[in-house]
Amino acid sequence: MSNPIKVDIWSDVQCPWCYIGKRKFEAGAAQFGGEVEVEYHSFELAPDTPVDFDGTPTDYLSQRKGIPAEQVTQMLANVTDIAKSVGLDYDYDHVHQTNTIISHELLHFAKSKGRQIEMKERLLDAYFVRGEHVGRIPNLVAIAEELGFDAAEVTEALESHRFLADVKADVALAQEYGIQGVPFFVIDGTYGVSGAQDAATFANVLTQVQTERSIEKSE
Repeated sequence: MSNPIKVDIWSDVQCPWCYIGKRKFEAGAAQFGGEVEVEYHSFELAPDTPVDFDGTPTDYLSQRKGIPAEQVTQMLANVTDIAKSVGLDYDYDHVHQTNTIISHELLHFAKSKGRQIEMKERLLDAYFVRGEHVGRIPNLVAIAEELGFDAAEVTEALESHRFLADVKADVALAQEYGIQGVPFFVIDGTYGVSGAQDAATFANVLTQVQTERSIEKSE
């Protein structure tokens, strides 16, 4: 029987480095070539954000972090360039700054159907590339329906907050691990990798885990 390397990833839908990190991890996993099992976990970068923030991401970061708007604009331009280097076309002019807790509930719903990875990719694409709203239930139901999920079932799950406890459990576990920023990768329950590292870094850690497993088997 195969024994894939488990990778737990803490991430937020509105985290630009999380999408970049996802691409770099995928490239690293491809370099590694072995079997990897990925599970995403909820992390809220800004849980106090209103669902309908009246302003742009530049306004939000400037107000929240106290950074001059010109500096924020430059920061966003830099991250957009880095995203482009891994094949992602960020469109900050159309990003809807919002509260992401409902989108995390949707990710847990998709996980219950065995389709979490697919939903994660679609929500990151929705937020950073397509300029879609990921904080409102009707918008999220439309996204889920596009992926072939039953609209009535998704609506019930989100309106009843059936998966809210799972989101909170993820956040609590992040606190237990001491995770303060995302993306954060826990590989084989042993190694922690913080941030959108290069693909080679992920490949090296995965290879190291595989080597250690082989040594343990031969002892």
